[in-house]
Amino acid sequence: MNTKRRSLVGLLAFGLALAAGPAARAQTAPSVSAPAPAVRLRQPPAATARLDELRRQHAFDYREAPPASEEASSAWSRFWARFFEWLLSKLNWMGGYTYDGFWRWVIYGLLAAAVIFVVLKLLQVDLTRAFGRAPRRDALDYETLSENIHELDFPTQLREAEEAGNLRLAVRLGYLALLKQLSDKNLITWQPDKTNQTYLREVASQRPALRPPFAELTRQFEYVWYGELPLTPPQYTEVRAAQLALGHQLGGRAVSF
Repeated sequence: MNTKRRSLVGLLAFGLALAAGPAARAQTAPSVSAPAPAVRLRQPPAATARLDELRRQHAFDYREAPPASEEASSAWSRFWARFFEWLLSKLNWMGGYTYDGFWRWVIYGLLAAAVIFVVLKLLQVDLTRAFGRAPRRDALDYETLSENIHELDFPTQLREAEEAGNLRLAVRLGYLALLKQLSDKNLITWQPDKTNQTYLREVASQRPALRPPFAELTRQFEYVWYGELPLTPPQYTEVRAAQLALGHQLGGRAVSF
């Protein structure tokens, strides 16, 4: 009897423990609150319109404007990028057809020449100076078409050119006087239609040692006369001294006064 009573009490205690477990866990479990709704800022339409208006005003634009040179450079860069893109598209178009071999390269060359011409024009390059002899800016008071070195009075004409300040003409007369000395020494065969390079070859074949100084004087003469190189009095003095030195080296009487 006692044994049954103890068993019944034990079962009752076990049942109470099972029933109390979920309740205890429910009490000790942490509580989790639901997330709060996001806060939304509301602006009246009038305020939004006012902000947009302020953003468009230059007084409230704090970004630094690029320099004018950079803007121009950027515009040029875009122009040339589009131009070369167009040019490449044309070349690719031609390559897909019958422009092969010789004629294809002819077209390429013409296009390249056109591009170079346009670029030089945009850069305001003097094409006559870039590709040939520079045009004369003023008339020269000296006739060069019918001159004969064996008939010119070099001392008188040299003196007149120097006194007039026409140093370019003085350099030319000094060079022609050297040609006369070379002709008198039979080192060249002078002809009015011969080029200076022909005289250089003749001097080199007769007197090789004279070629370097004569070549330098020829270069100076061509720069001053044909290239219209500006000449200062000290520069003329140096050129004239070199001409006289070569004249004395030839063994004859150099033209001087």
